Amino acid sequence: MGAGGRMAVPSTPMKVDSDPLKRVPCSKPPFTLSQVKKAIPPHCFERSVLRSFSYVVHDLTIAFVFYYIADTYIHQLPHPLSYLAWPVYWALQGCILTGVWVVAHECGHHAFSDYQWLDDTVGLILHSCLLVPYFSWKYSHRRHHSNTGSLDRDEVFVPKQKTAIGWYAKYLNNPLGRVITLTVTLTLGWPLYLAFNVSGRPYDRFACHFDPYGPIYSDRERLQIFISDAGILAMIYSLYCLVAAKGLVYVFCIYGGPLLVVNGFLVLITLLQHTHPSLPHYHSSEWDWFRGALATVDRDYGILNKVFHNITDTHVAHHLFSTMPHYHAMEATKAIKPILGEYYQFDGTPFYKAMWREAKECLYVEPDEGDQNKGVFWYRNKI
Repeated sequence: MGAGGRMAVPSTPMKVDSDPLKRVPCSKPPFTLSQVKKAIPPHCFERSVLRSFSYVVHDLTIAFVFYYIADTYIHQLPHPLSYLAWPVYWALQGCILTGVWVVAHECGHHAFSDYQWLDDTVGLILHSCLLVPYFSWKYSHRRHHSNTGSLDRDEVFVPKQKTAIGWYAKYLNNPLGRVITLTVTLTLGWPLYLAFNVSGRPYDRFACHFDPYGPIYSDRERLQIFISDAGILAMIYSLYCLVAAKGLVYVFCIYGGPLLVVNGFLVLITLLQHTHPSLPHYHSSEWDWFRGALATVDRDYGILNKVFHNITDTHVAHHLFSTMPHYHAMEATKAIKPILGEYYQFDGTPFYKAMWREAKECLYVEPDEGDQNKGVFWYRNKI
């Protein structure tokens, strides 16, 4: 992607941070994508192989240290302590491996280096190790970026309209129901999405990320879907051999527990980036790419922002310029905020509180009553 540069652009009034639930504008922005890009320092669009690999080495080194400590010392602890130590290891290792997942995500966006073959090689290896079909996800995720905010064509966490919500929704619209919903979403949401397209865009036939001939992919993409499947099969076979040598309990403790944390954070991060009471969704009659890309929200995960390579708090910039490497995204975000003004959304609510609030408030979408613009939909919770 070409470099940006400084230019004078009229600033849009900034949104008051103390009111993160105030709706963002849904009208055509008074600025263009080109103006936003020119406000970003040119070096933010530069990709460095050495710097990108430094994050791979950093994350994998920490992951190996955690593995070594767990494998060497936890089984030596008295049983009550070992039962507590394993969940601590799962949480810590899961957070680090989520960072690894994010680096592979960069590869899928061609933000890792200037070499597509290198990005795809690194991404395929890292994602396969986390049981993610790299090319399959890369192409569906690219379509998500191409159709963000569209009720008709977005690929993931597409909100339902009231007429489409299930009969069981009213029985889950209570604290216990939300606990059940969130538990299932965070533990099973990612594999269900990959295998059955749950929460994804509806297709006219069965859609699956492992099916090279499924409706998600075009003819020119099918060979790479086979490669993704081969990567997953190779990892599954490796895990099978490890189970045969070490036992199922060992493999779950060392690998399975952290993987559950990775999958949970992946779903949570994506959900909270695109689900917020202030964000609009658009019918095809109203949607355009620019407004859809702006209909996202930056979140604050505290210290985890750094662990997750700022995928959490620079998501708006990422949707506008997805080939920008993560290590420049924070600088870019600071540069574009004065231009975006009220069109920029940040919510500093702790993620665990935001998760509960969104599960309660964002059940379906509908246009405002009496609004002449029936193509703009907002979250509702009255069933």
